[in-house]
Amino acid sequence: MKTEARLFIGVAGFFLVTAVGYGWRSKEPAGTAVLVIAFLMAALVAFFLHTQYRRRGLRAQDRPDAEVVDTAGPLDFFPPRSPWPITTALGSVLAALGVVYGLWLFLLGIGVLGQGVLGMVFQYADGDGQRSNSSPDDSRSPSSGTTRSP
Repeated sequence: MKTEARLFIGVAGFFLVTAVGYGWRSKEPAGTAVLVIAFLMAALVAFFLHTQYRRRGLRAQDRPDAEVVDTAGPLDFFPPRSPWPITTALGSVLAALGVVYGLWLFLLGIGVLGQGVLGMVFQYADGDGQRSNSSPDDSRSPSSGTTRSP
């Protein structure tokens, strides 16, 4: 994901430079806001891809000496249950309503949206940034040292 992260860093940089130049030259807030939002969305994707690259390292697609067979196997881990997509959607709705109803609601929405995004990115990360081998349901299973009698 190193290549994709670099690509989106470039896209985010383009939108940042464009937003600054457009805002400085035109003094028009709507277009500037759209370009700033485009920058933030590209920066969010770049942050996610960079975090995934740091966590997992190079993929076969990132290595020039890789073969097609190197990409065989399971695609990825997808969590069975997660509250973070709903939290992210709620934050997006609050931020969008905040554009209409006021800054206070927009800031609240950005806070909820940020927590949802960070929750999705770091959902299964333990202290050293690696995905934990245990599933979320492991905490409900009895310990291996105890036995149950019927």
